[in-house]
Amino acid sequence: MPQHRRRRTTALALGVPLILTAAGGLAYGVLPGSQPRASAATTAAPAWATATADGFASVNALGQNGTYGGRDGQIVTVKTLADLEKYATASEPYVIVVAAAITMDPVGKEIKVQSNKTIVGSGTSGQIVGGGFFLGSGVHNVIIRNLTIRDAYQGVWNDKEHDFDAIQMDGAHHVWIDHNDLRHMADGLIDVRKDSTYVTVSWNKLSQDNKAFGIGWTENVVTDITIHHNWIRETEQRNPSTDNAAHAHLYNNFLEDVAGTDINSSYGNYSRGATRMVLENSWFQGFKNPVIKDSTASIVQKGNTFVGTSGRNESGGTAFDPKTYYAYTLDKTADVPALLKSGVGPRSSIGTTATASTKAAAATTLTVAKDGSGQYPTVQAAVNAVPANNPSRVVISVKPGTYRELVKVPSNKPHVTIQGSGGSRNDTVIVYNNASGTPKPDGSGTYGTGGSATVAVEADDFQARNLTISNDFDEASHQDIANQAVALRTAADKVFLDGVIVSGDQDTLLVDTAAKEKLGRVYMTNSYVIGNVDFIFGRATAVIDKSVITLKKRWNGTSAGYVTAPSTAAGRKGILIANSTVNGDVSSASFYLGRPWHAGGDASLDPQTTVRNTSLSAAIKSTPWTDMSGFSWKDDRFAEYKNTGAGSGAASSNRPQLTDAQATGQEVADWLGDWTPSSS
Repeated sequence: MPQHRRRRTTALALGVPLILTAAGGLAYGVLPGSQPRASAATTAAPAWATATADGFASVNALGQNGTYGGRDGQIVTVKTLADLEKYATASEPYVIVVAAAITMDPVGKEIKVQSNKTIVGSGTSGQIVGGGFFLGSGVHNVIIRNLTIRDAYQGVWNDKEHDFDAIQMDGAHHVWIDHNDLRHMADGLIDVRKDSTYVTVSWNKLSQDNKAFGIGWTENVVTDITIHHNWIRETEQRNPSTDNAAHAHLYNNFLEDVAGTDINSSYGNYSRGATRMVLENSWFQGFKNPVIKDSTASIVQKGNTFVGTSGRNESGGTAFDPKTYYAYTLDKTADVPALLKSGVGPRSSIGTTATASTKAAAATTLTVAKDGSGQYPTVQAAVNAVPANNPSRVVISVKPGTYRELVKVPSNKPHVTIQGSGGSRNDTVIVYNNASGTPKPDGSGTYGTGGSATVAVEADDFQARNLTISNDFDEASHQDIANQAVALRTAADKVFLDGVIVSGDQDTLLVDTAAKEKLGRVYMTNSYVIGNVDFIFGRATAVIDKSVITLKKRWNGTSAGYVTAPSTAAGRKGILIANSTVNGDVSSASFYLGRPWHAGGDASLDPQTTVRNTSLSAAIKSTPWTDMSGFSWKDDRFAEYKNTGAGSGAASSNRPQLTDAQATGQEVADWLGDWTPSSS
């Protein structure tokens, strides 16, 4: 941990700022100072309606950075065909919540969805009856989730006349089809045609149809597609049929042909033409010809199980390593039938939604209570009880109270969640008062900046929610030492902070990495960060999203400070503040948005802060960036994009703004890469 610079500033007593009262329940799209999102009805979007894709749909390509659908647009709720078509075909981004069974008129109608849309069912009530969706050439960044699409069948099993699909793509890219129930259509359930690419199909039930899922129909070898955790049941052909796909990655799927029914499979997974297919940890039950390939195609099989199958089961050729494109986790093949039977299709809520990281067993929960009613009296005692190298999630549930202690989650204890069990994040507080220069109790010297943290997280895949983490060091009484006093230090990858308050004065939130060369990603949402000098700082790739950043006066009552001090390594993403609010009870034009921290004088660093789509109060200076320790901010990476409020301003040499083109590469998804934070 590099030694931080010495500075002098202020401390106010720990307390919840007034802004918390006004914004006590932060929700998606509703923040102090932001514009409310429009709705065609009163039904709210599901909490998971703004998730982003995994697999090939998450890959940055063709000018599109992953697949996140309409998350940047309004949330609208529809119950009629007219409203669904209005918003799905609009040029603007939308999250469209389908809250009723909508019948297509005429039968077989396929709505021509345009780019940047999320179409998601509200619980299990969202249904499309007698038709589906069409994504044409160039349409991109579309998510279709949690819907039942059914019953366009016209009475002819191998229907050559009616091309009535549930979802059809002709030349689309970056599409995610997830958690749908697709059945009983007149032709196919899903068609990915004419060089459509960067597609992920996950956690769907495809059933009661002659043709389940066709891919290709082009001489070009272009399509990149991921197909995982789908239950394909009682379908005859195209399960899927994959023609001339450049990369087809199929894993953890369940193909089932039920004995004694009128529907009999002719084949399962088919690699055609020049397709290169990787087929992993899937379960085939009763299928005829479960895996077949053309002489020109490739299939590499790993870990698949075949029960009651017959006929061709083929592999051969060379394929590719999916992990060179994106990260993924395989479930055990033996778990696949049960996991998919309970997890595919529309879900009533996020709490029952299976994801690729779902474990067969529930997370272990340890309880902490000051009054002795829990398993442990302190948070650290519960952390100590987590076994080293634990393979799955351990939740430490902390009952309401103030816990004056230091907490460290060491690097050999990943997958830990610390969450307050009270009614709000104010009810459970972890607090201490060390600072840089505070003597250590064992007499071995003093703490440094990083060592002063009340909570230190060094383990990957950490989560915190519904609590307050604070450093209440009294600067006024200790002007003999430095004022750097960290509340929360993270030095790990995939740290998810959801619904928390991180409170201090100087150096409140240190987002670090385990080493300079290592990646460390932090995602904070629905939260508050409170401080005054460099109070969001460090070298991690960190996102503050849909949150409130509260500015405080210094210990002597003056207003002056800096929100961020990034020390980003060259070639890495730094600090991104997006869709948030910056305000506080301080003087106008008294705070900078940031300055470059070249830790230890390291000139090779390339600090970065981007602030975008955020409401800035009048406290922000008209020249919001400044130099630090002899390093000019203009030599590093500082920019804004479409901020609002009294503290925002027009582009100038002292206030750089991203162009629209540049902004497309500085989205939340660009910071997080192959990681999609989710509660677990």
